[in-house]
Amino acid sequence: QVQLVESGGGLVQPGGSLRLSCVASGSIFSINFMGWYRQAPGKERELVATITTTGRTNYADSVKDRFTISRDNVKNTKTVYLQMNSLKPEDTAVYYCKANRVYDGDYWGQGTQVTVSS
Repeated sequence: QVQLVESGGGLVQPGGSLRLSCVASGSIFSINFMGWYRQAPGKERELVATITTTGRTNYADSVKDRFTISRDNVKNTKTVYLQMNSLKPEDTAVYYCKANRVYDGDYWGQGTQVTVSS
């Protein structure tokens, strides 16, 4: 099992920045990749950004050049960050962290709310 704990959401004005964190613990040795997804009210959950264990990244077109995903491995945890700059109202959503393990699929965090509003 993998446990994911997210933090860093909140209310920010348009043009502002936020940094999300997701700490993975438990049986993390076979995590293939981690990433961030988001779901706005009335919409389907969508990919924001992913990062593999080798550091390869992938971004949704809507966040390229504004968001940066990164990772850090400390002792028995893996942490993934999402630095979000130049935030827009359309970035408002619940942001979910996901970890994918090679042999049993996806684990999800509980989600953290990001609201971009003046």
